[in-house]
Amino acid sequence: MSLNGKVAIVTGASRGIGRQVAIQLARSGAKVAVNYSSSRGKADEVVMTIEQFGGQAAAIQADVSKVSEVEALFSETLERFGRVDILINNAGIMENNVIADVSEEIFDRHFTLNVKGTYFACQQAMKHIAQGGTIINFSTSVSGAMLPTIVLWEFSCR
Repeated sequence: MSLNGKVAIVTGASRGIGRQVAIQLARSGAKVAVNYSSSRGKADEVVMTIEQFGGQAAAIQADVSKVSEVEALFSETLERFGRVDILINNAGIMENNVIADVSEEIFDRHFTLNVKGTYFACQQAMKHIAQGGTIINFSTSVSGAMLPTIVLWEFSCR
């Protein structure tokens, strides 16, 4: 499928699944906003990989657990590429913790990234995404495994 002329934002795109999704979107012709929170070097590597085969990408720093930074991610993407057609919510964290060991800080860190970040990125997409755009929210199958130590898992609004 050709994505020529489309612009995608991929959260958590500096490594892992997000990296591969960003590269595949670019190989299909999309311009890609490679979002990262703290791994600038890794995000730059993704951008270089995309540029090596003639794609267009930009590394954009934003901690998607913060609404103001989600807004800035969309603003910068619109400024650089002129539109947003695709949002891939990939950023997320998961730790194996026994319920008795989960602090409020750990719970809040997971909730603000995995739930709040996804929610407000979807909200920004609804405000800015082009007609016929697409939002894809990634989750993990680990939550379905019901491992005895897992208390927090990634959220997906399907």
